[in-house]
Amino acid sequence: MSQHTLHPIRTEDDYRAALKTAESFFDAPDECDPASEEGAWFEALLTLIEAWERKHYPLKPLDPVDAIKFHMDQAGLTVADMAPWIGPRHRVYEILGGKRPLTLHMIRRLLALGIPAQTLVGKPEPAMG
Repeated sequence: MSQHTLHPIRTEDDYRAALKTAESFFDAPDECDPASEEGAWFEALLTLIEAWERKHYPLKPLDPVDAIKFHMDQAGLTVADMAPWIGPRHRVYEILGGKRPLTLHMIRRLLALGIPAQTLVGKPEPAMG
């Protein structure tokens, strides 16, 4: 049975304490079998931490151009390399410079690079009433 007791994370101090506790598990991963009660406790602690972070530190959606630039950087791609997915060099520069929006045709081709569709399309705008 786990020597720890789970507590709700209600304050920033609770959150920091939970992180410190979780850190001790990361420092000694061999000591925590995922199938054990200790492992189940650790998984529950991580679930509490993730819930707190989602609520108090939400991630902003990535801008489509930033996502393309990030992918280019990670894959070592140049502007010339992007021509098959976006169009001629001048068009790639226009897209990366924010002077022209992505077209549906470009988005469909960029999906082949593994950039998520939701990132390329962006967050839906509220419906007009």
